[in-house]
Amino acid sequence: MRVLVTGGAGFIGSNFVHHLVRHTDAVVTVLDKLTYAASQASLEGLPTERVSLVVGDVADQPLVERLAGEHDAIVHFAAESHNDNSLTEPGPFIQTNLVGTFCVLEAARKHGTRLHHISTDEVYGDLELDDPQRFTEATPYNPSSPYSAAKAGSDHLVRAWVRSFGVQATISNCSNNYGPWQHVEKFIPRQITNVLGGQRPKVYGTGTNVRDWIHAEDHSSAVWTILQRGRIGETYLIGADGERNNLDVVALILGHLGRAPDDFDLVADRAGHDLRYAIDSTKLRDELGWRPAYPDFEAGLAGTIEWYRDHEAWWRPHKQATEAAYAAKGQA
Repeated sequence: MRVLVTGGAGFIGSNFVHHLVRHTDAVVTVLDKLTYAASQASLEGLPTERVSLVVGDVADQPLVERLAGEHDAIVHFAAESHNDNSLTEPGPFIQTNLVGTFCVLEAARKHGTRLHHISTDEVYGDLELDDPQRFTEATPYNPSSPYSAAKAGSDHLVRAWVRSFGVQATISNCSNNYGPWQHVEKFIPRQITNVLGGQRPKVYGTGTNVRDWIHAEDHSSAVWTILQRGRIGETYLIGADGERNNLDVVALILGHLGRAPDDFDLVADRAGHDLRYAIDSTKLRDELGWRPAYPDFEAGLAGTIEWYRDHEAWWRPHKQATEAAYAAKGQA
């Protein structure tokens, strides 16, 4: 299979490309704009006869149409995804997440290319901390940031193109990913790299906000399962039962690296900070038989910490600018 992976040099996309090389015989083309959050280094070491990189914009309609015509499937990861950035500069989120998805859909429509669209559980808004419910495929959309609103809009575009034009597409909404190659602006790698650099981790608000964590390798295997066996027009939620509040995650990182569990700072909360995400992935598991390979969050986190310890040359060049950006927002 010839697979076009948009955003394949970003965190989740590059993990998916690595997964395809390890577990399938697919030939992969990565389309990536190589913004600050992507890195060509994330693809280093992959066989050049299996993986090629096209540097370009997912919102470039002629380019996307040409590439779609050369591939059997498109897996659409490309997105602006950092909530904090969407609050200060929402424009790129509209351009990439909405216009970019429109371009991908039109290309898939023109060539009849199978499409899988990657989305987020943040389109559903949030849950109360003491609410036993979890998100399902039937949960109403209730986005609370420019990022999640743009992703919600992109999901609706996909559904409309399936119904109106017969595009052969599926959608997945995934919980928070962690693992190798994640930019240091995101929560887990920021805390890990702070501790590795001798700094104290920074936690928003009271630290009681809950995220449902999944290893990027499990996300990758779920996406491939949906691409192979998912029903056209269907949405599948991807999760690994990894609910943890931010204080617990930071304590685990500190403990693994030999620091006291309370050796962190609380900083001003983020505007519109969602309280809790929780995924019910029953449909994916029962219908397609998928199971996570990393059900133990603590073990997966320990491996991720060691990856960042071993790959300082990859993340160190981005660290100073990232912390300066947080400081400018009063979250140093």
